[in-house]
Amino acid sequence: MDSYLGVFRGKRILVTGHTGFKGSWITLILTSLGAEVMGYALPPDYEDAHFELLKLEKSIKHVCADICDAGRLIAEVNAFKPEIVFHLAAQAIVRASYVDPKRTFDTNIGGGVNLLEAVRQCESVKALVFITSDKCYENLEWIWGYRESDAMGGHDPYSASKGAMELVFSSYLRSFFAERPNFGAATARAGNVIGGGDWALNRIVPDCIRAILSGNPIKIRSPHATRPWQHVLEPISGYLKLGASLYKEGHAFDGAWNFGPHVGDVRTVLDVANAIASPFDGGNVVVEEVQSMPHEAGLLQLNSDKSRQLLGWDTRWNFDQTIAYTGGWYKAVHVEKRSPEAISREQISKYFGGQL
Repeated sequence: MDSYLGVFRGKRILVTGHTGFKGSWITLILTSLGAEVMGYALPPDYEDAHFELLKLEKSIKHVCADICDAGRLIAEVNAFKPEIVFHLAAQAIVRASYVDPKRTFDTNIGGGVNLLEAVRQCESVKALVFITSDKCYENLEWIWGYRESDAMGGHDPYSASKGAMELVFSSYLRSFFAERPNFGAATARAGNVIGGGDWALNRIVPDCIRAILSGNPIKIRSPHATRPWQHVLEPISGYLKLGASLYKEGHAFDGAWNFGPHVGDVRTVLDVANAIASPFDGGNVVVEEVQSMPHEAGLLQLNSDKSRQLLGWDTRWNFDQTIAYTGGWYKAVHVEKRSPEAISREQISKYFGGQL
């Protein structure tokens, strides 16, 4: 039983980036738990967004604004007086960071600083979970997982923005938050998440599903690149458990936390594409010949021993289950025309053993 879920009932909770993929899933869970949620984000930038399919704007305080607008963000946070904050707002696509590096740095670093300032100025906040990325590490392409104590870095602008933000967060934690009573703050680093409702460009699962539904072959660029794939509910359960622990025990859980799958569940891009295509009729996978493309990591995985041993978190679905629930969501919603909300709630209930 996930007793920590009860912490969120009746709490005022801010979720930045709630219109995004992970943000919509965590918002749905929090509202199901009886939390009073305020979401702060730009509108979704793609059709059939999970947030809009769930009609979440009807069940929360929905603030459509830019995280880079410091004045608006600080004013909204002070007015709402959240007790717990989950920060997910970001420019989250590696290839997009090459196209517009300034926007990536402005959003992920400048927007992140704005959020930290808003929390610093709002005494009601008791717990802050600041989501960054597994790509915050200086990736040496080694075969073992990165630990929370490993060096920050980043070749591409997206990865660099996440590594830099970890350093900024550490400064705020030590300079302003460490002595704040009844408070806890942590960063959360997760591997590549997949699941229903994601339509972002240049992500393997949405690219596969778009190709399948349009009757086109699935084209992949880096078939042998490995990632710590996991269902979206895996890191979200970690964020929630971390948030509850920070709320209850404060600074005991400060710092950085990894949330990634076991090494045995790490797969290549080709493995994921073939697995996603298999439940659908068609879904031919071809490797796209690309003469030149921006650098992306070839080998990346996390060591999540700290979260497993000290937080008591662990993954629940292996790779095959993750693929089944992910592909199953898209097939149920876009082929069988079932309710997106019903399917999402059904998967949440299965993950949490019927507690939601």
